[in-house]
Amino acid sequence: MAFEPKPTRRTQLYREPWGLFVHDLVLEACRNFGEKTAIVDYSTTPPRLLTYAEYGHLVERLAAQLSTRFKPGEVIAIFLFNSWEFCVAYHAATLAGCIPTLLNPSFREREVTHQLENSGAVALITDGAHIKEINLRGIASLRQIFTVRGGTAGAEDFGSLLRPTTSKVVKPTGDPSTTIAALPFSSGTTGFPKGVMLSHTNLVTNVFQLLAPGEEATYTKDDIALNCLPLYHIYGLNVVLNSLLAVGGTLVLMPRFEEAKFLKLMRDEHATFLPLVPPIINTLYHAAEQGTFPQEHRVRYAKSGAAPLAPDLSWKFTRLTGIRLRQGYGMTEASPVTHIGYIEQDLYRPDSIGDSVAQTECRLHISHESFHGELVMRGPQFMMGYWNAPEATSAVLRDGWYWSGDIATVDTDGFYRIVDRVKEMIKYKGFAIAPAEVESVLLEHPMVRDCGIVGRQDLVAGEVPCAFVVLRDGNRGDNKIADELCGFVGERLTRYKQPREVRFVPLIPRNPSGKILRQKLRDALREL
Repeated sequence: MAFEPKPTRRTQLYREPWGLFVHDLVLEACRNFGEKTAIVDYSTTPPRLLTYAEYGHLVERLAAQLSTRFKPGEVIAIFLFNSWEFCVAYHAATLAGCIPTLLNPSFREREVTHQLENSGAVALITDGAHIKEINLRGIASLRQIFTVRGGTAGAEDFGSLLRPTTSKVVKPTGDPSTTIAALPFSSGTTGFPKGVMLSHTNLVTNVFQLLAPGEEATYTKDDIALNCLPLYHIYGLNVVLNSLLAVGGTLVLMPRFEEAKFLKLMRDEHATFLPLVPPIINTLYHAAEQGTFPQEHRVRYAKSGAAPLAPDLSWKFTRLTGIRLRQGYGMTEASPVTHIGYIEQDLYRPDSIGDSVAQTECRLHISHESFHGELVMRGPQFMMGYWNAPEATSAVLRDGWYWSGDIATVDTDGFYRIVDRVKEMIKYKGFAIAPAEVESVLLEHPMVRDCGIVGRQDLVAGEVPCAFVVLRDGNRGDNKIADELCGFVGERLTRYKQPREVRFVPLIPRNPSGKILRQKLRDALREL
């Protein structure tokens, strides 16, 4: 049974998205805002400043070089921390008609090779330090590697791609609605990471949904965003980078969150907007409690996304800092935003995910008479599908509707709240962890017979992965083995996927078809 909530208040887009490519928005802004500062990059010392005119020249120059080496439709992997090089590489790749696939810069060899092999990447733009201990020789599709800072054997200096050239850019000529603009990898509602095919129309539409006309919380050319969120993540890429540059705002980039530096830059760079995630909001709230949060600031509002925000924290943050908080909701498959709150006084509900964005229909699929159920949605920002994974695509996209796996409620004013989820994913500080991926690594350890991974609630991180392990030969386990197993995962997967707790058990509960009964593991975790 489906419960049909009231229509969204939002009916208009910022402008019509049809026929536009992502790089069209950016290059248009580069022409309109020439000498205005586009990016201030604090990954370098001193920070690198780029005007819109300079940024546009770099994008076009790099795109021209890429056009001479790669064909439209080929995949170019970007494996970098936040930096001006990341931004230029992304927009140049789309301008050259290539498909950018974005990698988490903390990935280990196993994760890097999976994404490169699965995507069929022909080129990799990275930092020499990132691939120092990664063997890429077995990736058949990979033809060229470019290093931004710090070279490595067999790689070409990224700077060579920025030299002037007489070559012309081979611009995309296809339909933006069927041309892939980004191929981020996500675990979706379950399983191993899969490439999410996001078209130019998907991304551009979501930009124009975010820039909703008539709302206080929309970007303008006068906004200065202080961003430490990773640009490889769809939140950083489309909510921050693409949307802000599209209107001529200034993006202040940090490679990662550092509390003291963030607070200093917030003041020194006169930030007006803060894109955040719940753990950072919690840290800033405590800074305000301790008196270290700047009392004199120009922040108009902040946005929270990527993970659930504790309701009391949202209100307390506003009371202590004076900054209104706009909570959003979405997923990589939706480019990513489907719902977002308001900062207008009469609509201010920071403990909710707000209303759906324009042109987004929602249903609550419920199995009994209730006002909560699985959130099911459709709209022009939803993905084309998963890369080379038709079965996974059909599992979440049914008759044009996306089944989120999240349980939501909607109140009489039309404001949504996420209350639970039916999917297996663990959300650690906004990053998705697929239990099956961690389990597959643990099962490679010679002492492990069986295992199951579930998330445990954590005040700071949201959730942390915990492992239930059955050892071989009747071994009952101890702290030394638990540490060894955690380290074993940490050596093969990025650090946040490492279990924070290991429980040794005689068996893993499964149904008749062999599927792990994770709810029983979660119940056992609460009882211990």
